[in-house]
Amino acid sequence: MRLTTVGIIVTFTLALLAVPHASKAQPPGRVPRIGMLWFGSPVVGPSPHLEAFRQGLRELGYTEGQNIVIETRHAAMRPALLPDLAANLVLSKVDVIVAAGDPAIYAARHATSTIPIVMVAGADPVGSGLVASLARPGGNLTGSSALSPELSGKRLQLLTEALPGVSRVAVLWNPADPAKALDVRETQAAGQALGVQLQLLEVRGPEEFESAFAAMTRDRAEALITLGDPLTVSHRMRIVDLAAKSRLPTMYDVREFVEAGGLMAYGPSLADLFRRAAAYVDKILKGGKPGTLPVEQPMKFELIIDLKTARALGLTLPQSVLFLADQVIQ
Repeated sequence: MRLTTVGIIVTFTLALLAVPHASKAQPPGRVPRIGMLWFGSPVVGPSPHLEAFRQGLRELGYTEGQNIVIETRHAAMRPALLPDLAANLVLSKVDVIVAAGDPAIYAARHATSTIPIVMVAGADPVGSGLVASLARPGGNLTGSSALSPELSGKRLQLLTEALPGVSRVAVLWNPADPAKALDVRETQAAGQALGVQLQLLEVRGPEEFESAFAAMTRDRAEALITLGDPLTVSHRMRIVDLAAKSRLPTMYDVREFVEAGGLMAYGPSLADLFRRAAAYVDKILKGGKPGTLPVEQPMKFELIIDLKTARALGLTLPQSVLFLADQVIQ
């Protein structure tokens, strides 16, 4: 197979790949190069998502710096930088692009129609037109879906079960992320079915967090749900801190928020999605065509609850909810 060596993009948090058997698809002696396009800023310390991706590569026989090279580009939470960063990876002639999160996925897709792209946690790849179908995506893009819109209603339901009688819930979301409008619609439909009044609050950057939480307090929100994207995940420590100061019980979308001190989270395991992305890279480097590799949906979902945070908020969570949890932090 002739691999296209043009460019690769990777957004949000992701890693790169290589294969010991890549000689079947790569010129002899040539080390495959993986491009990573990050929507966020460089992480201080080890990144659990990047490490999960690297672990997946190691399990397949790749060692970074030996039989695989990873190039990273960070947008530092500035969407306007993504197109240029993606184009730079294309000019760098990477062999595969790994893109995590919708802003990075869209940027990679617009930058190249020939270089294979592996998406991680695409919110709604079929509905957004990124792929023709999950079974046969077509084009140069494949990877994993996060089922984000479908899970939004479930998160609101779990929040109301954890807080019986709650009637006013704030919703924190980023309209700059093209996939979040789908999440909003699903959350609104769930709110109507559950009889919950929602307060939609937009944040396009970290400088808007303070005013959003002030609005929640002003309008007497009783709880909060976040519609996660690279912006909120990258600034989870600050969001968790503001929620604690505002004494707002909050439902998040990934466990990383709870590990930062948040109350509860329900959603797919991002670490598992990153680890599985390595398998896509392996197949592509060995000659697989992205358009024929089915898009995977999450296989591992987690409900994580922190009882320390619950006690700090003066909450006693129902046993029925605790029984559903995959992990309860004491």
